[in-house]
Amino acid sequence: MLSGLAAGAGPAVAQSATMQDETRAIARDAYIYAFPMIENYNTMVKQLANPASPEYVGGFGRYRHYSTLYTPENHDVVTPNNDTPYSWAWLDLRAEPWVVTVPEVPANRYYVQQWVDLFTYNFAYVGTRATGNGAGSYMIAGPEWKGPTPPGIKQVFRAETEIVMTLTRTALDGPQDLPNVKAIQAGMQLRPLSAFLNSAPPAAMPPVSFPPYDKAKGRTHDFIVYMNFLLQFTQPPVPSEAELMKRFGKIGIGPGRPFDASKLPPEKLAAIDAGVKDAQAAMAAKAKTTLSSNGMFGTREDLKNDYLTRAIAAEKGLYGNSLVEAWYGGYDGDGRKPSKIRFAPGQLPPARFFWSITLYTLPDRFLYANPLQRYSIGDRTKGLKRDADGGLTLYIGHVSPGKDRESNWLPAPEGMYSAVGRIYGPSEAAMNGTWKLPPLAPATD
Repeated sequence: MLSGLAAGAGPAVAQSATMQDETRAIARDAYIYAFPMIENYNTMVKQLANPASPEYVGGFGRYRHYSTLYTPENHDVVTPNNDTPYSWAWLDLRAEPWVVTVPEVPANRYYVQQWVDLFTYNFAYVGTRATGNGAGSYMIAGPEWKGPTPPGIKQVFRAETEIVMTLTRTALDGPQDLPNVKAIQAGMQLRPLSAFLNSAPPAAMPPVSFPPYDKAKGRTHDFIVYMNFLLQFTQPPVPSEAELMKRFGKIGIGPGRPFDASKLPPEKLAAIDAGVKDAQAAMAAKAKTTLSSNGMFGTREDLKNDYLTRAIAAEKGLYGNSLVEAWYGGYDGDGRKPSKIRFAPGQLPPARFFWSITLYTLPDRFLYANPLQRYSIGDRTKGLKRDADGGLTLYIGHVSPGKDRESNWLPAPEGMYSAVGRIYGPSEAAMNGTWKLPPLAPATD
């Protein structure tokens, strides 16, 4: 008897079952592949296509600088960094490259321009670690641009997609430092290559028409609608994915292809739906075992086309930095259970630039509103008290650990939370895993 089929089932039925299995498997893989792209699209729509959105940046080629630290009201991205005010910008590279110019930044200040493509790969870095703190101009070019490096350009960065974005971070040392951060942000420029060269611009490309984003829709078979839209800006496909795209095409996936679930045969739609559920189960299982950022963020070469890891990275911390730039780790806890993190002497996070731990509510992963307005704690937190032996103990919980410990307290909601540790400029020990965050322990004393 054929496995999974009733006795006496004919070849046509067996073939149909085989096709449904294949459709289900393709849908599983495609959903995992598309998940980070769709998470990125959620940010893109708010920042580019909705002037009424508080996250709106003003369109392509414009910086939106935040000159204060993030608060619980900011929802641009999940697990936001609260140590470095953000500057956001998006570039449309279809017509021509763009040039980013950065000012001279004081030697003692950390900043980084992280450039991300539509796949959510970190394809370029400008800043303290990567290019230094000196002034300079850098060119961002799309996949089909051909030409020599223009005069005045320090370096050309190639993107695999025609739409890219930057999440730029500039370190802030308290409210009194705001004027200095604003001055650095004001010195950052974005110009089309033609404007940089003072030459005639190329013909304009058609404006991008963004489909409205619906998170619930993106978690169903209709993820294909968003995927097909985004694939228009990833052409030509990278060679390593040519066969993958042909396989995805069997269920209606392709650049700009229309997708209408109501027109699919019921058995095919059911197979796609089953594949989506399989993908979500695989992601849930992977998420449970993903406890640090090692190997989660970076270039395509860094991730080696590991699409499941890329999806979990987007779910846990969209736009995370590459490991060489920043290390991430953390904890899940319950604010109703007072907890502590004890760093033994000599075992503080090994950071070339700085480290912090930021707390987020679950499941939304936004900052937690609290009376102290303290959303993160770290080596730049004023008034931290060391232990008698030189170590450091931090306290996390919904209720204050007491006045004598409140300087080291990170307030938490009365429920589940996520606490994310960040090390900017991590040491080799952090990157290779020989240094680890200490455990989250009950604060019973």
